[in-house]
Amino acid sequence: MPPPADIVKVAIEWPGAYPKLMEIDQKKPLSAIIKEVCDGWSLANHEYFALQHADSSNFYITEKNRNEIKNGTILRLTTSPAQNAQQLHERIQSSSMDAKLEALKDLASLSRDVTFAQEFINLDGISLLTQMVESGTERYQKLQKIMKPCFGDMLSFTLTAFVELMDHGIVSWDTFSVAFIKKIASFVNKSGMDISILQRSLAILESMVLNSHDLYQKVAQEITIGQLIPHLQGTDQEIQTYTIAVINALFLKAPDERRQVGVESSVDILDCPLTEMANILAQKQLRSIILTNVIRAQRAINNEMAHQLYVLQVLTFNLLEDRMMTKMDPQDQAQRDIIFELRRIAFDAESEPNNSSGSMEKRKSMYTRDYKKLGFINHVNPAMDFTQTPPGMLALDNMLYFAKHHQDAYIRIVLENSSREDKHECPFGRSSIELTKMLCEILKVGELPSETCNDFHPMFFTHDRSFEEFFCICIQLLNKTWKEMRATSEDFNKVMQVVKEQVMRALTTKPSSLDQFKCKLQNLSYTEILKIRQSERMNQEDFQSRPILELKEKIQPEILELIKQQRLNRLVEGTCFRKLNCRRRQVPVADIKAVVTGKDCPHMKEKGALKQNKEVLELAFSILYDSNCQLNFIAPDKHEYCIWTDGLNALLGKDMMSELTRNDLDTLLSMEIKLRLLDLENIQIPDAPPPIPKEPSNYDFVYDCN
Repeated sequence: MPPPADIVKVAIEWPGAYPKLMEIDQKKPLSAIIKEVCDGWSLANHEYFALQHADSSNFYITEKNRNEIKNGTILRLTTSPAQNAQQLHERIQSSSMDAKLEALKDLASLSRDVTFAQEFINLDGISLLTQMVESGTERYQKLQKIMKPCFGDMLSFTLTAFVELMDHGIVSWDTFSVAFIKKIASFVNKSGMDISILQRSLAILESMVLNSHDLYQKVAQEITIGQLIPHLQGTDQEIQTYTIAVINALFLKAPDERRQVGVESSVDILDCPLTEMANILAQKQLRSIILTNVIRAQRAINNEMAHQLYVLQVLTFNLLEDRMMTKMDPQDQAQRDIIFELRRIAFDAESEPNNSSGSMEKRKSMYTRDYKKLGFINHVNPAMDFTQTPPGMLALDNMLYFAKHHQDAYIRIVLENSSREDKHECPFGRSSIELTKMLCEILKVGELPSETCNDFHPMFFTHDRSFEEFFCICIQLLNKTWKEMRATSEDFNKVMQVVKEQVMRALTTKPSSLDQFKCKLQNLSYTEILKIRQSERMNQEDFQSRPILELKEKIQPEILELIKQQRLNRLVEGTCFRKLNCRRRQVPVADIKAVVTGKDCPHMKEKGALKQNKEVLELAFSILYDSNCQLNFIAPDKHEYCIWTDGLNALLGKDMMSELTRNDLDTLLSMEIKLRLLDLENIQIPDAPPPIPKEPSNYDFVYDCN
């Protein structure tokens, strides 16, 4: 018989005695269990004892966590948290340096346990530690030269205990004095400081900034980038990680007006306070240090370092948020001058005509023509294209950067597309706006960093204007993909989807430079993307196995019936069609003989109708009834065309053959298959059904219902 669920078998240790094997009844109060253990070893005053895990954690067992005890767990009988806290509180104030050092070492270890931490904090232990940091260190300054290792260890254990105690969130960070902040900052600013002391000090500064606005201001006054750069140039990766974490924390808490400092500021970057974060993150010096000393060691980068670099990357891109969310003012002449400059660079405009009334009209006509060639949606006033946020003015900034720094490529793209037929031109203006918006989504511009993500891209630390260069590469990719797809204006969204896939696939390879990123994109042509998609579909072996194919055949009629009902419901709702003649006719459904589409429609065969463009032809359908009678339609778009032709064919008992039906069927069928296979995840589905076992020799095991 299995033991009761509330009984746990454990081993319990006590120094100087043989371990005991016990069965703990989880229904009993913990104090009763401790008393039972103490009685077994003849120990009085059981209230002074407690149980803790005998592993490296040494965490105390409490009523809250006792359910975590499993069969076979090794526990240790030890002094209670309150007793331990009281003893350590007294020992760390000992006049003996050796006793003090040993007590601080024990305190640093025990402070990780929240139960002990609560007891020590109740004794005002945090205040005692801060006083030791503020004045105690000075007290031992004279002894530092002769006892330097002891002093370094003592301060290291003190700061470690402080960090562990504060991490439990029991005490507010707002309670600390300026003297304490200055002392911690001095450990960071001082050269040659012990690694463990420096690491704890950086961790304390980061927590101060993140958890208190008042402390953020005080810390920002004490730390400069010049004092942090040496820590990034060192070889200790943990110190580099904590240093970047401090920079990130200061930027996250900086007021908006202090984030957006001009990149061309004349402030000395080494001496500027860390409140001027935009200036700092844009500096080549900081980026090159990060790239040289951190990114190049990428193979050895741990998760925490990767996370901090990811946060720094996000914060750098968030400097673009202000421009991304700024609408263009069509009346702002400075902003309109940027558009004039784009036109001038593209077409090398000569001196403008004289300011006569006639030449004014001519000039407006010329501007409209050129703005159309530039691919703006609003040919008369292109400034209106930049009133949507995002991407706002950021798109215009990118276009100007591309025109100025990659002038040959810019002119080639504009002139190449302006000489094509209208339907096949790739509109540079519209493409740039949508591409900027898409890149902001990919890089999550304007979003706060995720606490769990560590997905950073080294290439964004390699250039002063990494986002603008990123855009320049991608806009050329977009133009190339447009030509490969032989796209028309109607295919704009499809092209953008392909470009997004190309960019994201290239980013997943983590190129270390923008040039490498560009090379990755060259290998991801539209043809290659189609091959990859096909390969990925084919590699879904489970969906090609015989049992799955049989399951698809079984549930496909249900899905088709669902699609049919949706189409019929849409017919009941109705749609507004273009009026083709003045006669109004009502036709009973029972009188409908057939549905014809495209060139087979009577109104497409009429004189002059064949001159209709291809788009109209693809949207035309007719309902035939009686003899030589019909109702003619031109759907407002492809979606409505598919809905109505499918619905009418369903009424006639015919198959629904539209592309929309095929897509809906594939989507719904795939979803239904995945839902039905959820319980079989990671289970290999055999290609053939298992063999049917032989019949039993008798059926005596069958229950006789009579």
